[in-house]
Amino acid sequence: MRSYGPGRAALRNLSATALALAVVGVGAVPAHAESVRERQWHLDAMQAEEMWKTSQGEGITIAVIDTGVDPTLPDLQGQVLKGKDFSTHPGDAHDDYRGHGTGMAALIAATGAAGPEHGSYGLAPKSKILPLRVDDGYNQKNHAEAIKSFGKRVGPAIRYAANSEANVINLSRASPGNSKELRRAIKYALEKGKIIFAGVGNDGDYGNKVLYPAASPGVIGVSGLDRNAQSTDESQSGNQVDLAAPGEDMVAACPHGNGICTTHGTSDATAIASASAALIWAEHPDWTANQVTRVLVNTAGGPKNGDERDDFIGHGAVRPRIALKNPGDPGDPNTNPLPGPYSEKKAASDANKPAKPGGSDSEDDKQQAASGDDSDPNWLAYGLATAGILAAGGATSLYVRHRRHTANTPYPIAPYGPPRS
Repeated sequence: MRSYGPGRAALRNLSATALALAVVGVGAVPAHAESVRERQWHLDAMQAEEMWKTSQGEGITIAVIDTGVDPTLPDLQGQVLKGKDFSTHPGDAHDDYRGHGTGMAALIAATGAAGPEHGSYGLAPKSKILPLRVDDGYNQKNHAEAIKSFGKRVGPAIRYAANSEANVINLSRASPGNSKELRRAIKYALEKGKIIFAGVGNDGDYGNKVLYPAASPGVIGVSGLDRNAQSTDESQSGNQVDLAAPGEDMVAACPHGNGICTTHGTSDATAIASASAALIWAEHPDWTANQVTRVLVNTAGGPKNGDERDDFIGHGAVRPRIALKNPGDPGDPNTNPLPGPYSEKKAASDANKPAKPGGSDSEDDKQQAASGDDSDPNWLAYGLATAGILAAGGATSLYVRHRRHTANTPYPIAPYGPPRS
């Protein structure tokens, strides 16, 4: 097995204390002559070919704040902009020092140019990638320093993306470090009209520490789903989860071996959520970030028990196919439908309050989501997980075990997994 980033056992230890949402990549070739596209189950589940008749992400740029993006891969040629390097590594934003950023870019914007047998496709194959290379924290002195420096490493890239042509900011990164630098950079990007997606973390089956920027107000926290539309065991849970997307057995181009890797994690789910936003925004270029976010939330495949959201899949799985066919009312362009200081709930409550001088960083923890789920129930129902929390000797870590429920709604057209009779 070939991997980029630490192995899974090491990842559990690292993400509990700080670093990034690294995922495991495999460069193995399947035993039979199955094409790469045939292995991309998530595109079948989301009915990509049907969506691509309407939108392929044309005119939308996604800033990928990561380890760099290799533009020489056939599937990414012509898709990657110049970008900017904020790291201490040799080279520039086109030199991917770990392979992670290239994998995310491929899940978003790969074109299949490597040919029918070797080419992979991104969910938004006509979108563009703005690579912003940052340090992943492994070069820090220790875990505590990696946590402390997270905002300083990522914040400048967020600000650069905010001032760029990018519409969407993809942060397949996470840390417990919720610094002032990070909060201010996120606030700046939101005020500039950007959508920010971030993975909630990969320690749901071991520890469940709240990670940032997924837990930052205004950022869309993304959890991962498996082939059966259930939250993956590794995907973390909590109020920071806003939406869910495929995040298991994800096949896409990468800079290793034969150029194809199989990966997993909320990093991948974040890339799919970013690409989903690109498909919608390309079809409705006059919408604001708030309106695209609202349609993503309102068309998500929500919890099967009828709740507005739960702590494992948030408002539900992204369904750009539904959003493209019947987006509904995109609503107020100036308010965010998600919890936090930019939300509709906050705007309504503030309407009758006098303005307070100065600012505060005290609203960094997300509140319970208030926006409803107007989704079509006939795409698929999503697994609702419940958590058993074990307290041990006053320890601050929460150990979570998922009890996943199967969906009752039958699949119409080969969604997550094989079709049912």
